[in-house]
Amino acid sequence: MKTKTIIYWIATILLSIIFLYSAQMYVFNTEMIKGFFEQLNYPTYIVWPLAILKILGVIMILWRKSKWLTEWAYAGFFFDLVLASAAHLDAGHGVGLSVYAIPILFVSYFLGNQLRSNS
Repeated sequence: MKTKTIIYWIATILLSIIFLYSAQMYVFNTEMIKGFFEQLNYPTYIVWPLAILKILGVIMILWRKSKWLTEWAYAGFFFDLVLASAAHLDAGHGVGLSVYAIPILFVSYFLGNQLRSNS
């Protein structure tokens, strides 16, 4: 049980770091990110809402006071990662960090649920 808890926290912290890094890029390098969004044929007006939602999602995943909001945060992160991966592959950028973050998200989500159901 101790090993699963450690793996869960490593995955959850890695996932949090990935999304906080992404959010800070959106906030502090907005024009550069808007350029990337234009290249990927995404609307640029979603840069700020995505940054805010990524920060709120990390808070909900770490806080875990509301099961419903935590589920929505994981779902939002999953869709964000899948869509980012598809957009980068479609643009010919190859595999990016978003593809590697998907298994980390699964480990965090499923191990977290398993640990909470056992306690």
